[in-house]
Amino acid sequence: MARNTLLINVDIGETRVGLVEDGILGELYVERKRDRSPVGNVYVGKVTRVLPGMQAAFIDIGLDRAAFLHVEDLLRKDVDLSEDEEGEKNGKRGKPKAHVSRTTPIREVLKEGQAIAVQVAKGPIGTKGARVTSHVALPGRYVVFHPEVDYVGVSKRIGNERERARLKEVVQSLKPPGTGVVVRTMAANLTKKDLKGDIGYLVNTWEKVKQKIASGRKPPFLVHEEPDIVIRAARDMFTEDVDELVVDDERDYQRVREFMESFLPERVNDVRLYQGSEPLFDEFGVEDEIARALSRKVPLPSGGYLIIDQAEALTAIDVNTGRFTGKGKDVAETILQTNLEAVKEIGYQLRFRNIGGLIVVDFIDMEKPAHRERVYQELLAVLKKDKAKTTAVRISEFGLVEMTRKRTRESLGRTLYEPCFYCDGTGHLQSKTTICHEIFRQMRREQDSLPGYSIVVNAHPAVCDLLEREERASLEEAAKRLQRRIVLNPRREYHLEQFDLTTSS
Repeated sequence: MARNTLLINVDIGETRVGLVEDGILGELYVERKRDRSPVGNVYVGKVTRVLPGMQAAFIDIGLDRAAFLHVEDLLRKDVDLSEDEEGEKNGKRGKPKAHVSRTTPIREVLKEGQAIAVQVAKGPIGTKGARVTSHVALPGRYVVFHPEVDYVGVSKRIGNERERARLKEVVQSLKPPGTGVVVRTMAANLTKKDLKGDIGYLVNTWEKVKQKIASGRKPPFLVHEEPDIVIRAARDMFTEDVDELVVDDERDYQRVREFMESFLPERVNDVRLYQGSEPLFDEFGVEDEIARALSRKVPLPSGGYLIIDQAEALTAIDVNTGRFTGKGKDVAETILQTNLEAVKEIGYQLRFRNIGGLIVVDFIDMEKPAHRERVYQELLAVLKKDKAKTTAVRISEFGLVEMTRKRTRESLGRTLYEPCFYCDGTGHLQSKTTICHEIFRQMRREQDSLPGYSIVVNAHPAVCDLLEREERASLEEAAKRLQRRIVLNPRREYHLEQFDLTTSS
């Protein structure tokens, strides 16, 4: 087996892509036909609401929920872009100037009912709709084409200044006037011919998009759809660090080969069709790794563990020593080793689970400032390997680290799991004793509206059993106070916390 392998498992209605690095599953992406991600799609939408107080607008692009457009995501047509998130122009660094200023009143640039072409920058997450921008960017294998702003940028990951200058010169000679191109990391050391083919393909794609935008159709409607996850994986993840691409579907195997023949013919032979009897992910041990990596409790090599709890606003990660005692080392060294192990696992978990937003890590308290600094520097080194933008502040005296990670799609956990229907995602239920006493209180509230001699308690069998046994004395006292006979009626179909009161003659 190759050291780094890109696995594509195509199943009925679902496709999964796993990146195995040194035998460990590093990234996992899931796409289902029924709810395919709209990120990268270009729509002609209709402005439904303009919110001056938020400097934003809601755009109907034909999805279940309206998309969100902030004023800063509107593109100005009268300036060049001085720097992109991945690049720079003329060696100058600074904030991009091509967008409308956040101080510009949004009603000056948008009106309700107006048609506008937008691209989905961030997919729907939880209860939030998609986030869109009018700054269209079309990604290819080697470059990202920005058709409406004039600039040339180079990925910051290409560190060689001579190569950066060469790529800028090549791209400047190839791009159409008035358009922009960002050179991706995979383009390092490529020839002019390779870049010309990629840019030409994206320019032709944009011409087709413009024709659809100008068609005069009533919005909302789709004008450009990003390729499915199979082609995106071949385009974006099959880098020179990946030794082979293995796909288990004949049709998609042929599609990937055709794509590689067009854009990277020298690597066509690194694409392999899996024909084993075992499912692809089982053969490579990926299924077991998915189950381990998505559990709430994640073990560490020496016996410690992490507890990962993902809430609506933030994710909390708690580090514990568990059964690790340090094998003769002093307490400070034991804590340091556990925290260093936790740092590596946290970096992996953030990337694998695609956890975004605000993250709080509770390391085990370290008394020595030198130990806190070492753990913090190790954390920064791990986060540098993450493709998503991350920031982290120094470890506080309480052992806490606050950090953020850019979120562009739903986390893996929320894609594969849903909240428990029984506990409503809380992980807790009221105790049976608590429910029993709530029944007694409800009897007192409703005693005047319950005619007849008997009160019938309809409840879950476990609650009725507790009332009849451990709470027998309380039940008899309630009957005495209310001057009624209390009848228990077990209902198997009831939720544990559900009950109601009726009467019988």
